[in-house]
Amino acid sequence: MSRAGTVLVTGAAGFIGSTLVDALLADGREVVGFDSFDSFYAESEKQQNIEAALKSARFRMVRGDVRDADRLRTLLEETRFDCIVHLAALAGVRPSLERPSAYADVNVSGTSTLLEMAVACGQPRFVFASSSSVYGERESGPFVETDRVDHPISPYAATKKAAELVCHAFHSAHGLDVTCIRFFTAYGPRQRPDLAIRRFAERMLRAEPVPIFGDGLAVRDFTYVGDVVDGLVRAVDASLGYAVLNFGAGRAVSVLEMISQLERALGVSAKKDFQAPQVGDVPRTLADISAARKVLGYEPRVHFEQGIDLFAAWLTGRR
Repeated sequence: MSRAGTVLVTGAAGFIGSTLVDALLADGREVVGFDSFDSFYAESEKQQNIEAALKSARFRMVRGDVRDADRLRTLLEETRFDCIVHLAALAGVRPSLERPSAYADVNVSGTSTLLEMAVACGQPRFVFASSSSVYGERESGPFVETDRVDHPISPYAATKKAAELVCHAFHSAHGLDVTCIRFFTAYGPRQRPDLAIRRFAERMLRAEPVPIFGDGLAVRDFTYVGDVVDGLVRAVDASLGYAVLNFGAGRAVSVLEMISQLERALGVSAKKDFQAPQVGDVPRTLADISAARKVLGYEPRVHFEQGIDLFAAWLTGRR
């Protein structure tokens, strides 16, 4: 592995992006963040996410849209990056059902534009944030990168699979070094307000009902953000040609178990409001992480109970 000195992170003010920026800076790297500060949730939260990074002389924040080719070309021509980590996207399964064309525009066209500018400006390495949602509806696991992923059940999942294919096309046509990372339900400090763990926790602290879609037995491979970021840092330094890798914890946790852990960590009881299952939700996610372990040394270390404690401490500290 060669050590990347200067890294461009798109989506740098978000949950995973800002945590990655902090890790790269702590590792002594030069980092440029790129973010549109989309209104999906409050810009004030995103500004808080990068507050510490902005104090570093080795960090620069650029506001921009990944669909803006001129803006990207200027940035990529003025700075020689050792790696681009592309995390910027419209996120969320359920919102994509309401805005499918917008999701396709940002997640597929935006990724294509960034790849095009990366090749035009001679940038050597590209790490793309994909999603476990590409695996679709599965009753069994774990999910392996070689599984067929031809049947997404949400526009969001479809855009992530489409962007993976675009990444492969740029690797094949131009020799671009691309690693696609399929994230499995990241959680932890700075988690987005729309994601289940934070949404449930905040409702519990306000003594409001927690909506559970279905019977609560759906399971997710909840992965602590610090473990995800450790893997991303390893991917930044790795030349793999073209690779698709799962970043999960390798453990399935039910929605009801997740709520139970939140009750323990927050010291409150949840008022459970069972509702009909929602379109786009999958019954199960579970990652086979053997490929990432083999090629990157990826090894999740934070158990779910510990991760929930760290998240709860962050959330209550914010309040």
